[in-house]
Amino acid sequence: MRAAVLTGFLVMMLLSAAVPLSAHHRWPVDRTRLVTINGTVTDFVWSNPHPMITLQVQVEGGQTEKWLIGGPALNRMEANGWTRMTVRPGDVIMGTGYQFADGQKIIRLERVVLADGREIRAYGR
Repeated sequence: MRAAVLTGFLVMMLLSAAVPLSAHHRWPVDRTRLVTINGTVTDFVWSNPHPMITLQVQVEGGQTEKWLIGGPALNRMEANGWTRMTVRPGDVIMGTGYQFADGQKIIRLERVVLADGREIRAYGR
C-alpha cells in the first residue's frame, strides 16, 4: 500500500512539472500567416529563455509602434550564427515571423534581414 501511494505521488509530481514546461514552449501565435515588420532596433536582450528584440516601427500617419520579436533559446540562435552583437540599437532590420494570435505586437521570429542585407534565421529552417 505504501509503495502504491509513493508511486502515485511521484507520478503526480512529474506530471505537474511537465505541464508548465510544455506550456512554456508553445508560443500563442497565429500560424496561418507570416508577418513582416521593418523597424529600428531600440533594444536587444540576449538572454534565455527567449532573446528579444524591441523595434520602433513606423506606421501610417507618421506614428510609431513598439514591436517585440523573440527567438528560441540562445544555444539554438547561436547554432544559426547569432551573437549578442548581431543586432544593435539603431540598426534598421526587417523581421519575419508569426504574430501573437490575440493581436499583441509580439512576433515569434523566423528570420531577420539585417541592415547589411544578410538574412539570418532563428530556427534554421
